[in-house]
Amino acid sequence: MTALMTPPVALLFDTYGTLVDWRSSVLDDLARFGDATGRQQDWARFLADWKACYRGGMDAVNRGERPWTTVDALYRERLVELLAAIGLGNMRRGDVDHLTRAWWRLRPWPDVVAGLGRLRRRYLISPLSNASFAGMVHLAKFAGLPWDCVLTAENARCYKPRPEVYRTALALLGLPADEVMMVAAHNYDLAAAQALGLRTAFIPRPLEHGPGQTTDLAPEGKWDVIVNDVQELAAALGC
Repeated sequence: MTALMTPPVALLFDTYGTLVDWRSSVLDDLARFGDATGRQQDWARFLADWKACYRGGMDAVNRGERPWTTVDALYRERLVELLAAIGLGNMRRGDVDHLTRAWWRLRPWPDVVAGLGRLRRRYLISPLSNASFAGMVHLAKFAGLPWDCVLTAENARCYKPRPEVYRTALALLGLPADEVMMVAAHNYDLAAAQALGLRTAFIPRPLEHGPGQTTDLAPEGKWDVIVNDVQELAAALGC
């Protein structure tokens, strides 16, 4: 655990992977869907194909190749294609919407809710996620994430790691960069935030992508704080 000399005023958290276990949560949703529809499927492969649209879709928005599109819409587009490929192209709209919103029903890692509660007693805390605003609000309710406010890429109409996302968060909080810390399990996110003067904290989540994960297993930059979980972050920041 790395301690920080001068604490920040506010903490911004990446959420998918850093705070919530999206993979096992969505896999469970898909398994229930399979049971309900009588489908025997390699749901881990299905999820990998589904998740693959995430970065590519966001990058297309960031490059100006498509207009602003929420992550929810990106996931729904790809889900419709994948369902058609397994013979479920005629599902009712409401059922497709419900399955898409599996990304709103993600379980937090065991350390998260208590750790955020400790931090909130001293700091302003908010997500800064590539999720939609609606998705992040519903996820907070489902997972019990005790935010002071909700900030997402939707506020900036582009996606991390574009600098506009971090600058928009700073503007909405009314704080200078050096009074805000970005907390993430992804080195690219911290590098983008650090380039704009934000403080940084790295929390590895070696099981985010399941067994055999090869990315973000260790810090790849000179981050201000390196801890194992949110409870350790709270301790490092004097909570």
